[in-house]
Amino acid sequence: MPAPIDFYFDFSSPYGFLASEKIEALAARHGRDVSWRPMLLGVVFKQTGAAPLTQIPLKGEYSRRDMARSARFHGIDGFRMPSTFPIATQAPARIVLWLQIKDPSMASKVVHAQYRAFFVDDIDISNPDNAASVAARCGVDAAAARAAIDDLEIKDALKKSNEQAIAAGAFGSPFIVVDGEPFWGMDRLDQVDRWLETGGW
Repeated sequence: MPAPIDFYFDFSSPYGFLASEKIEALAARHGRDVSWRPMLLGVVFKQTGAAPLTQIPLKGEYSRRDMARSARFHGIDGFRMPSTFPIATQAPARIVLWLQIKDPSMASKVVHAQYRAFFVDDIDISNPDNAASVAARCGVDAAAARAAIDDLEIKDALKKSNEQAIAAGAFGSPFIVVDGEPFWGMDRLDQVDRWLETGGW
């Protein structure tokens, strides 16, 4: 079976959210799975000297318009910029990494639930209790999810996940890697599709 598509993302990334809504269908068209790889953009930004797009003069105002417009263009209902943005995303990222060990089939459901909680329902998923409650909506044990956030082994797993993202060259979210070929951003999904269709060009 072909290797899965690596999807590096931060739960505070609007474009990461939009791409997360599309990547599984794209992958399925080519007989691929998606490997969800949570990371922390704050860690990456220390490497690159970058900053959240919405905080950059001129680019910030444009990006907010573009994010909402892109959601409409791609038919993603309910998108809105959260009242608190950006946020730290250790809590939901650790829950996903914990589920990838405990119950991998549940991990993708929780990725979507956490993203939609933040960018549709305006729930602050940086709060560990909120992140655990969102996971519980998917059928995850809330107390176990909450405990996983503080588990030293899971904290170490997130550290390793960040290291793997940087080693893969990820400097933003979403960052998609197909058979070693990197693509950055929601606007590269068409190229990802073509690359999978043709085997590269």
